[in-house]
Amino acid sequence: MNRIKIMVNGIPGNMAVNVAKHALDDERFEVIPYSFTGPEIAETQYVVDSLSITLIQPEKRKQAITEIVDREVSFISVDYTHPLAVNGNAEFYCKHNLPFVMGTTGGDRKLLEDTIKKSSIPAVVAPNMAKQIVGFQAMMEYGAKSFPGLFKGYSLQVRESHQKGKADTSGTAKAMIRYFNEFGMPFAEEKIIMERDPETQKTKLGIPEKYLSGHGWHTYTLISEDRTVRFEFTHNVNGRDIYAKGTLDAISYLYKKVEEGVKGRMFTMIDVLKQT
Repeated sequence: MNRIKIMVNGIPGNMAVNVAKHALDDERFEVIPYSFTGPEIAETQYVVDSLSITLIQPEKRKQAITEIVDREVSFISVDYTHPLAVNGNAEFYCKHNLPFVMGTTGGDRKLLEDTIKKSSIPAVVAPNMAKQIVGFQAMMEYGAKSFPGLFKGYSLQVRESHQKGKADTSGTAKAMIRYFNEFGMPFAEEKIIMERDPETQKTKLGIPEKYLSGHGWHTYTLISEDRTVRFEFTHNVNGRDIYAKGTLDAISYLYKKVEEGVKGRMFTMIDVLKQT
């Protein structure tokens, strides 16, 4: 079996490194030794397990990609970089015909989709790569469309906690809000309660200390108008393994689409779930 070549961008970021580690342990994949990194990264090399990876600064990536493609021919790019880089990175991948899996949140998602549709490549884009959580979201979406206004009159509180280094609001929380809106509860993204302080996370939320540097906790609380009824939905993830495993499934799915000759299509984790 030919291994699927992948280039993991965003190293030495935690999520990118985690994906690279899982891929190195998975016989389906071959990690090529290059990674596009951020302008703030001073290192030029980073070792993941026994693989030394060359880190490429933004100003050098145009020249580098020509050499990498000449050497590796074809591969899947994996993007775990920074919210501010989302659209620029997508444009770069599309321009250079690099099919990609993007788990980075943020950016202009409509522009992102339009960029992919106008390109000659397919891509998988998802703000959450955890298959079980994506499945939960799909159930909520089904409920909202099937029973619109079911929770009309209820109040909603959305609280999310992530590691201190996460720059943006949870993409999962934003997606869930849309379903709650359809359920009849007006709620704006600006009202999401974000927690990024490690001390508060440890003492008030009870997040284990070993996971303060990598977690994703979400709680959605619904209370009736007369406060006699309360619903609470919670999904707490410690560590990053669940996202890395989902990312590898997304890569396998995208590889099949590339082999089928699919072009200009943006797939989601729902598409991946239906075929795994």
